Amino acid sequence: MGTMTEGYEFYASETSYFSGKVRAYLRYKRIPFVEYLNTPDAYRTVILPRVGWPVIPVMVTPEGETLQDSSDIIDALELRFPEAPIYPSTPKQRLAGLLLEVYGDEWLKIPAMHYRWNKNYDFAIGEFGKMAAPELTGEAQREAGLKISKPYAGALPFLGVTPKTEAAIEKSYEGLLGELDKHFAVYEFLFGTRPSIGDFGLVGPLYAHQYRDPASGELMKRIAPNVARWVERMMKPPHPKGGEFLARDEVPETLIPVLARMMREMIPVLVSTAHHFAKWVAETPGAKEGTEPIPRAIGTHMFTLEGARDSRAIFPFDLWMLQRPLDYIASLTDEEKPRAAELLAAAGGDTFLDFPSFPRLTRKNFKLALA
Repeated sequence: MGTMTEGYEFYASETSYFSGKVRAYLRYKRIPFVEYLNTPDAYRTVILPRVGWPVIPVMVTPEGETLQDSSDIIDALELRFPEAPIYPSTPKQRLAGLLLEVYGDEWLKIPAMHYRWNKNYDFAIGEFGKMAAPELTGEAQREAGLKISKPYAGALPFLGVTPKTEAAIEKSYEGLLGELDKHFAVYEFLFGTRPSIGDFGLVGPLYAHQYRDPASGELMKRIAPNVARWVERMMKPPHPKGGEFLARDEVPETLIPVLARMMREMIPVLVSTAHHFAKWVAETPGAKEGTEPIPRAIGTHMFTLEGARDSRAIFPFDLWMLQRPLDYIASLTDEEKPRAAELLAAAGGDTFLDFPSFPRLTRKNFKLALA
């Protein structure tokens, strides 16, 4: 790759979960980029013509290619900027990193959305107003914020955020903060002095929603000051393109409770999602031909969190993300497999070694499709 004359165009927002994940990555890698706010104008002139639907973050490369979805953006840029890879090369660290990316990306939406819309509502409306109507002020801007934020606030029950589960969500999230706080009291990042794909997965929710929204930010700084400091390191990397992963493929003991929490909370949902998705594909003739798009949600199922039970939507996208660690496990050599198995056993994640099969997913034209 020759040197880039122009930077990358990054369409994003400070309030956006996945923008935070990619922005932290761009800063760590020192990739030249210019950030543009996702204003109505940006949607009209760049995002909709290129992607076909309203979404951020979106990246336009110096060659004019469009990248969308945080994992796809990061993977495309890792190929272009291979120095200081964020994927560890050893089995335990790499697998743990991929698992924590899935957890951060797909499961921590639950506490992130609960805290934003149930604890930081006025702040969130104000932020959405600034994006929707930068030219307006005061009440008019707030009205615009209310209008644009309706679908976000309205998504809570689909994620399983209901009066029945709110106390459990807070208990789980505060438990996670406690576990991460112990880890970051000792380590700069998940696996040493270099951030990994797992760090980037976790920083999406933990920065945009939980650190930056005022009530959640106050909670984090009070009960998990080491997590707040880790978020600050992720957003202002102390050694860009530097740092090391721990020697001998070490996954610190302090991360086992975090992985065990993921296994306990998320695996039953992923297994159920795999079964429902296989059934949906079998019963949807157009799915295989590609005439029937894969919906964002395919019905609902029950889930349990810290003893509370309720229903939530079944999201096929979770399986696309899950393919990343599953494909990695499948790629391991006979010598490497036992090390991955040892990590999974320690975290109570044996299910991953024999995960129920489901129809393979890919992304075509920035949308989920059967491979």
